[in-house]
Amino acid sequence: MNLLQPLRHITAGVLDVALYEAGPADGPPVFLMHGFPYDIHAYAEVAPLLAAQGCRVYVPYLRGYGATRFLDDATPRSGEQAALGADLLALMDALAVPRAVLAGYDWGGRAACVVAALWPERCAGLVSLNSYNIQNIAKAMVPDTPENERSLWYQYYFHSERGRAGLASNRRALCGLLWKLWSPTWKFDADTFERSAAAFEHPDFVDVVIHSYRHRFGLVAGDPALAGIEQRLAAQPAITVPSITFDGTDDGVRPPAPAAQHARQFAGPRSHRIVPGAGHNLPQEKPQVFAGAVLELVEQRLVV
Repeated sequence: MNLLQPLRHITAGVLDVALYEAGPADGPPVFLMHGFPYDIHAYAEVAPLLAAQGCRVYVPYLRGYGATRFLDDATPRSGEQAALGADLLALMDALAVPRAVLAGYDWGGRAACVVAALWPERCAGLVSLNSYNIQNIAKAMVPDTPENERSLWYQYYFHSERGRAGLASNRRALCGLLWKLWSPTWKFDADTFERSAAAFEHPDFVDVVIHSYRHRFGLVAGDPALAGIEQRLAAQPAITVPSITFDGTDDGVRPPAPAAQHARQFAGPRSHRIVPGAGHNLPQEKPQVFAGAVLELVEQRLVV
């Protein structure tokens, strides 16, 4: 089983970020961003594929996961979308990477979309599962279809203190259940899950997760330091950079959608693809597909 080691630590914004690096130092830079409830090992096969093709690959633990830590006890343990985007931008600055291909899914895809939308000069290309992954918080209380509402049960669970207590006391069992529900055709084994589940033992994991799922529904305030970014995101800015978007036919969070559903939010060139047999954790379930999309963007654009 491929462990992404060793880890590098770097101060970036409000975090001490733990990340895995691979590939030649002068290669085209690529950031691979994981989601909830996963970790950097979602890219255990993608990262070496990209490194072998000459890319400089960065795979960071998000805030609240693994060995990444907050620098100051006073920093709000926010999981809001502005925080994820600001963290990625700060990491690029700390690494002195002016421009890169940004790729991710779930929370990590949201971070990539935020940077692509608000700082397009920093993004040479975007790979995003579930297409436009920036939350429209103003419309968060508009009901979805009953079938889609059913798949979001965990979010509503986290709105209650019972849900917070459940995540705190049963995080491995709960996250393991989500893996199964969100990727029903992915036959992962116990060792694969445990390799990632270690990242959930972070002291701030519960606080960050609960804040994320409450903030997106407008139930709690965000970090005041990020209010300006959230205000810009509320306008639902279009993504102008070259993009490849995916949906999996077996995604247990979001059913596959036609390209037209998000077309107005992509003002630049975009290819939308439906992946048969794929669930919510696309890079780990279909690493060749995910890596291939990243390489398409690297080849299309000169990344410096």
